[in-house]
Amino acid sequence: MTIDASLLEYYRAVYDAFPLLAPDADAQAVRQRFSEVAKAYALARDDAVSAENIDLALDGRTLGARIYRPKQAQEPLPLIVYFHGGGWVVGDLETHDALIARLALDSQCAVASVDYCLAPEHPFPAPCDDALDALIWLAEHRARLGFAADRLAVGGDSASAHLSVVAARGANERVAGLVGLQLLLYPVMRRQFDSPSCIANANGPGLTNDEMKWYWEQFFIGGTPDGHDVRAFPLAEPFERTPARALIVAAAYDPLYDDAYELKRFLEANGGSVDMIDAHDMTHGFGRMHPQSEAARSWLRA
Repeated sequence: MTIDASLLEYYRAVYDAFPLLAPDADAQAVRQRFSEVAKAYALARDDAVSAENIDLALDGRTLGARIYRPKQAQEPLPLIVYFHGGGWVVGDLETHDALIARLALDSQCAVASVDYCLAPEHPFPAPCDDALDALIWLAEHRARLGFAADRLAVGGDSASAHLSVVAARGANERVAGLVGLQLLLYPVMRRQFDSPSCIANANGPGLTNDEMKWYWEQFFIGGTPDGHDVRAFPLAEPFERTPARALIVAAAYDPLYDDAYELKRFLEANGGSVDMIDAHDMTHGFGRMHPQSEAARSWLRA
């Protein structure tokens, strides 16, 4: 198999229009390029989905969020609490707008996209704390917001799949069975760079090994946590309770491909139920690129 041709064409166009940054570029420069690329290839939100911005009043801080609702779905809607990807450093409500609107429409669920704090300004454990606290807040306010009281999921792509696993675990340790499903797109789980998939896909496209090293450095810029801290390293310790069912999506041409399968094995070893989708012609981050690739769109629909 090879990478989908439309996806490769997209990468060539991006590299021509947006030159790569210098190796010493700071987080703000990386964010700006990421945002500019997302804006240049943005897809207008489908009219079948509504979106509303709200504030989450958490302990000592307020986070923004955007709630997407498929207009024709039968209420009360199940809720997916979603955290955008971007290596804990880049991305926001706008860069992932099309992806999350598509998810709401395909799943016929409401999706709450959370604008959590980013590293390096807010390094570990701040993004993890934001994810758990936002998930608990939205769970507690489901009835007021008009969502189903018995169907709650958490989801994310790349580094935010990491946040999703952390948040689901923390929430279910507080209230058994609170989170019923984890939707995890090409997840990052381990701070390691020598797995077979890291070596085979070290130079991208989509994500490089060096970029992933830089993201981990920004995430831990306040200091490397203890190796047993499951907020930092979700596979470090067994679960106290059976993990929520998971749907994991792996991209074959991704340094993190092996992470997806390592997560699958870990969840199953802890009694969890896992469904796996192996996107054999995709790269890391393909969910955001579904407007440019029909194959990516098909995988996202699946």
